Amino acid sequence: MDGPSPIAAHAASPAELRDRIEVERRGRPFLVLREDDGAQRLIELTVEAGDRVSIGRGIQNDVALPWDTEVSRLHAELECIGGEWTVSDDGLSRNGTYVNSMRISGRQRLRDGDTLRVGRTTIAYRRPETEDSRPTQIAGATVQLHDLTPTQRSVLVALARPYKVDEFATPAPNQAIADELHLSVDAVKGHLRSLFARFRIEHLPQNQKRSRLVAETLQSGLVTVREL
Repeated sequence: MDGPSPIAAHAASPAELRDRIEVERRGRPFLVLREDDGAQRLIELTVEAGDRVSIGRGIQNDVALPWDTEVSRLHAELECIGGEWTVSDDGLSRNGTYVNSMRISGRQRLRDGDTLRVGRTTIAYRRPETEDSRPTQIAGATVQLHDLTPTQRSVLVALARPYKVDEFATPAPNQAIADELHLSVDAVKGHLRSLFARFRIEHLPQNQKRSRLVAETLQSGLVTVREL
C-alpha cells in the first residue's frame, strides 16, 4: 500500500467550530476526528508524562474506529513524553500510520496542526497555548461585518479557501492570498495583523493565529463555506 486511502471531504459546521474553539480556549491538547456517521468527536488530552492513548479498530481502544476496515485492531499509540505528545506505530498496523501524508517509522513528536491518517480516518492534533498566558477577553466582544473593510473581508475569504475541500487544511499562505487579490505580500501581512488585533488573537503563537482566525471567521458567519 503506497499511501492512505482517500476520505470523504467534510466542512465543519458553525456549531462544530464553536465547540472546537471552546476546547481550544481551555488550553489543553486535543484530537479532532469524525465518527462513521460524520459526527465530530473531540478528545481532550493531558500533558502528564506517561499518559497513553491507543488507536485501533478494536472497541477497547481509547480511540476506537470499528467502522474503518483498513485500521488494524491495535493500530497506533500516542504517548505523552516530557509534556509533548508523540505517535508511534512500531509495526502494530498492517497499513501504516501517516503524519501529514508521510508514513512514520518509530516514534514521532506531534506539533499543533499535524494530521494523522490511520486507514481511511483523519485525526487532527491541536496544541493550543495555555489559557493562563492569555489576556482576559472582553465579554461579549464580537467582530461584525461592518467592522471590516472590503479588502479585509476578501483576505479572510482567501485565507480560508483551502477549507472548502478539507476541514483539516492549513490556511492559505500569504503569497497565494497576494496573488489572488493582486496585492503585495507586505499588504497581506498588514491586513492580517489588523485582523488578528480585531479578533483579539494577536497574543497567540504565530502558527496558531491563522488557523484560529479562520475558525473564528467561519464560526461567526462573517465568511461562509459556500463563498470559498
